Amino acid sequence: MNTMELGALLADPTQAGAYFVDARDRESLVEAGGALQFAVLPVDLRACADAAAAMREIAETLRFPEWFGDNLDALADCLADLSWLPSEGYVLMLEHTADWRAQDPEAMGTVLEILNDTAARWAADRIPFWAFLPVSTRELEAINA
Repeated sequence: MNTMELGALLADPTQAGAYFVDARDRESLVEAGGALQFAVLPVDLRACADAAAAMREIAETLRFPEWFGDNLDALADCLADLSWLPSEGYVLMLEHTADWRAQDPEAMGTVLEILNDTAARWAADRIPFWAFLPVSTRELEAINA
């Protein structure tokens, strides 16, 4: 997919959601989001083996307000608001999720649901909200199997 096609895709809020992507496509996605002047937010989850640690990292990167409650409901509430981080669109790059997915697959599944629900909520306001999880080609094949 060329840069123009990728930009057109990212600009379409009806297509937005949470997606596992080939790690080799990470830079293209970041560049396309930046070209659209979206908030591009890389979240390094390398040290996170559970949802609590991942939420803390997400909260820090997205500068969640003081009232963030460190739980899944509060994560959904903050992602649905983002008034402190106004943008024409959002690209979250949730990187290095392998340990978390292995240690706590149920919580990872719940967070993916929250991210998809968030994308649908923002789409109603015509604002793209993307969450990409770059993984190796082998991991992507296993996930898609």
